[in-house]
Amino acid sequence: MTTHEFYMHRALQLAKNGLGTTYPNPLVGSVIVHNGKIIGEGWHKKAGEPHAEVNAVNSVKDKSLLKEATIYVTLEPCSHFGKTPPCCDLIIANEIPNVVVGTIDPFAKVAGTGIQKLKYSGKNVIVGVLEKECQELNKRFFTFHNKKRPYIILKWAESSDGFIAPDKILRQAQNDNRPVWITNQNSRQLVHKWRTEEQAILVGTQTVLDDNPKLDARDYFGNNPIRIAIDKSNKIPEDFEIKSGKIKTLIFSEDIFLTESLKYSHKKAIFDNHFIKTTLSTLYQENIQSVIIEGGRKTLEYFIKENLWDEARIFKGNTSLKKGILAPNFNKRNPVSSFSIMEDELKIFKNYD
Repeated sequence: MTTHEFYMHRALQLAKNGLGTTYPNPLVGSVIVHNGKIIGEGWHKKAGEPHAEVNAVNSVKDKSLLKEATIYVTLEPCSHFGKTPPCCDLIIANEIPNVVVGTIDPFAKVAGTGIQKLKYSGKNVIVGVLEKECQELNKRFFTFHNKKRPYIILKWAESSDGFIAPDKILRQAQNDNRPVWITNQNSRQLVHKWRTEEQAILVGTQTVLDDNPKLDARDYFGNNPIRIAIDKSNKIPEDFEIKSGKIKTLIFSEDIFLTESLKYSHKKAIFDNHFIKTTLSTLYQENIQSVIIEGGRKTLEYFIKENLWDEARIFKGNTSLKKGILAPNFNKRNPVSSFSIMEDELKIFKNYD
């Protein structure tokens, strides 16, 4: 590992502290080094609050050292006025001579202009240190700006014999209303952690009708995701949890029969062959950068069929259901990673198409 990579790696570590809290802004970390010693660190914590470079500069006790320092930043410093002033101007004003950037910002208002501005001011600028790692860090931000849609994560849990839910008719006949857990409590808590990291969560009508889910992050500390439901014919009752108004919620319907509730937002949708793409376009317009697709089978297979997904996170529990709703038909290529969570198995897949 080179010297530049060493300090950029530290900046990446810092940036990850903002996961789930910076939307719609990217994750950014920054480190300031003088004579081989870190004298300042910072990361972006929340949209509207100071950027990573500002926090790093503010953490430096002896500001006179900045004139002989190098600032490392995972993403190109901004050059435009948003909710905060340009970070390029801060670097220039503090006369920091050396700037090392992980990757160029894909946001149209930046997109290389920050680097140009720094070079024009006489700074020594190096770009592309741990570039792949810096882009992976902001996979949501890059997907949103480059593909004009959210970063899409498919998630489900299946039994050891390949079912995602038990047979509903059989359970009704047995008068069995107890919840059926395919995975263990640790796996379920991990899912709630994921919910704090992503901006939204999406389910289909039948999942809501069957489970009346809260779709929140009650088992982990952090922000709740925006709830999204596909409800073509307005079948979801008004007293269901998703219409409670406790969390920001979007509901896609073919027709809006009633006056729009103040508790949630209705989005009129055309349920044709392009439904998924137009839904994602609407989420893009809503500035939603990432979404977890949690089910059910039909909804998940919409996204799989259209090849509109970036990650798939699939749990396999050791419970056997013998009969029920089969797991989605998924072309299970080689996972990029696999983990054991006690008796459960978790496989992560990436879509490189």
